[in-house]
This record gives sequence, C-alpha cells and structure tokens, in this order.
Amino acid sequence: MFDKDNWQEIFATIKKNKLRTFLTSLGVGWGIFMLVIMLGAGNGLKNGVLKDFDGTATNSFFMWTQRTTKPYKGMKPGRDFDFNNGDAMALRQLKELAVVSPQNQLGGYQGGNNVIRGLKSGNYEVAGVYPNIAQISAVKITQGRFLNENDITFKRKVCVIGRAVKENLFKPEEKTLGDYVSINGVYFMVVGVSVPMGSGGQAEQEASRVVVPFTTFQNAFNYGDQVGWFAISSQPNISAAVAEEKVIALMKERHKIAPEDEQAIGHWNMEVQFKKMSGLFAGINMLIWVVGIGTLIAGIIGISNIMLIVVKERTKEIGVKRALGATPVSVMFQIILESVFLTAVAGYFGLVIGVGLLELINMALGADVPMFSNPTVDINVAIVSLSVLIGCGALAGLIPAQRAVSVLPVEALRSE
Repeated sequence: MFDKDNWQEIFATIKKNKLRTFLTSLGVGWGIFMLVIMLGAGNGLKNGVLKDFDGTATNSFFMWTQRTTKPYKGMKPGRDFDFNNGDAMALRQLKELAVVSPQNQLGGYQGGNNVIRGLKSGNYEVAGVYPNIAQISAVKITQGRFLNENDITFKRKVCVIGRAVKENLFKPEEKTLGDYVSINGVYFMVVGVSVPMGSGGQAEQEASRVVVPFTTFQNAFNYGDQVGWFAISSQPNISAAVAEEKVIALMKERHKIAPEDEQAIGHWNMEVQFKKMSGLFAGINMLIWVVGIGTLIAGIIGISNIMLIVVKERTKEIGVKRALGATPVSVMFQIILESVFLTAVAGYFGLVIGVGLLELINMALGADVPMFSNPTVDINVAIVSLSVLIGCGALAGLIPAQRAVSVLPVEALRSE
C-alpha cells in the first residue's frame, strides 16, 4: 500500500486526466454531500418538531369533561358533568398510574384573567395545580421555588408567575419574591418565577401563566370540589394507552356515562402523539438513506467505469509489468488502490463541505425558526458513511482489476 511506485503511477494518471478525474470524483463527492445535507435537514426538522415535547412526560395523557352524547340509566344525552376531588382519590387507587394531578383554570382552558400589581395589570392564565404536575410537565424555576405539599395542605395564598408576567408587572430592579399580585380581588404572594421548557406557542402560553395551589384555588375562587381536568402519567412499565382506557372506564362508571359514549370525556395522549411523530421521522430518515445511497451508488458506478477505461488505456503497461514478473495480485492491488483513493478523497471533501454547510445553516438560523433546530449529523454516522463509501470504492475497482489480470501478458504487449 505504501509502495512509492504505486503512488507515483496513481498521481501520474490523475495529472494526465485532470478533468476526467475531477468529474468522476465529483459524482461521489456530490453523493455523500447530498446524504449529509439530507440527514442534517431531517434531524433539524425532527429536533424542531420534537422540541415541543421537551419537558413533558411521553407516558402521560390529559382528560377533561364534555357533554354526553348517549342516553344511559334513564338520563338523556347532552348532559353536562364535572370531575371532582372524589375522582382524584379514586384515580390514585389505580396501580397503573404513577401521577394523578388535578387542575383548574379561571375561565376554563386558555381563559385569561386580570392579574394586578399596583397600577399595572395584564390578562394571564390563572391555574390551580398540584406540585406533582412538575413530574409530567417539567417546570424550570429561575427565582424562588415551585409549589410544595405544604402549600396544598395549608391552602396558602402563594403563586408562581411566568417570565412574561414578571416582565410586565415588575420593573427589572424591583424585588419579585415576597411581593403580592391580586387575582379577582384575592392577593397571592409570589414565591417563584418560571420559564418555559419548550418553544413556540406553548412556550409563550406557559410564560404568561400564574399558578397557585390547587386547594387554594378551589377555596379562593368558589370552585367547591370541582376539577377542570386531569394530567396523568402511567407507571414506567405500563403503556399510557392502556392506563388511559382504565381511567376513562372508571370515570364513565363514576359519572353514569354509557360505556360506548366516546364523546363524553375528552382526552389527549402524549405517548400516542410522540410515537406517531417518531414513526414519521423514522420513515423520513429511511427515505433519506435510500435516496442518498442511490446517489452514492451512481457515483461509485462512475468510478468503476472510469477505472475500466484506465485499465484499457494501460493494457500495454500492465502487460509489461506481467512480463517482468508482476503477480496478478499486485496488479489488482494497484487498480483497487487507485479506485479507493479517488473514492476516499472525493467522499472526504463531500463530507467536510456538507458538515460545514450544516454548521453555517445552524449558525444563521439560531433559535429564530422553532420548527427547525440543530441540523447536524452524528459523527458516528459520518464516519460509518465514509467507511462504507471507501469499501464501495474497493468493490468498484475490483471488476476493472479482474479485467486487467484476465488479459494475457503477450496479448497485452500487442495492444495499441
């Protein structure tokens, strides 16, 4: 492999046919360049979309009440009903569930309420939650603390405000923790400031949110034992879909809802959505590999064809080598080495340019495009791709090499 004469012959051939060598190598380089770009773009899209799942347990689901649509046990369809504290206690008895977190919100889902501090006010979501909601939807606290069990037990009038709430109601130099905000005439002491974990619209919604202890919410805003909805996660070894079926069946039984009524209880399963998105991107990734490998194969075939031309041009030279005692193996090695060299160099430059372009795109976009994030390629994938490409280069040179040694030395010397 390190024979000086072999390398001199390779470089002499390349120098003699610069344009042909460049165009041949371009096919291989373009193939791996496109593979890297497509993989990076696919990863960027995947990272951007799945970022919305950041901070939320993928084995979780959410459940709320709607109107019944079927008659049952003497009750007419179209009946309204509410979850209650008793439902929460019943759900906590199910062994399939890890976390049961009741929630309420003033004005219902995405409803806004005036939150006042001094002469400033803003329209924000006000929610009553349990501390264990952080086990389902992660909470990042930048100041102070999150709600705790003592807040629930003693019905403390405390709250955690989102970043947007703080920026609007408080000046940068003002102390936030320990101050008070008024919600519907009830004063709550700020004990923490949170920032969203995800991105996009959901993140903006979380940043404009005020959370208070669930028990305090029910007491302060006259909700009695009403529960707006539940955030629930299953045990690690239990599918969220299985747990969801048991939960809905239990709630239908408790609220006298027809088992076949699919509309009475609304629900949204994070596990199902996450699996759908993961499956979608697995399919996209497979398609990228099929297209990329097809492009690479086209480049490899080009290398093989050029090496056949090289062998034909050097038939007489090969005949002289054979006549002087060169073994078939040494002749084959020379041809394969040239093929591998062209493939490796072209592949390396295609890989470097592709990775460099992805880095430039990543730097240019930054965090400005929520649906596209960190379009990079795993270094192991890049190394494996280049290694496979070099192996293919060896195979591409194998047929021309066999062609070279199949010609008898006498016939080769007669070649013009």
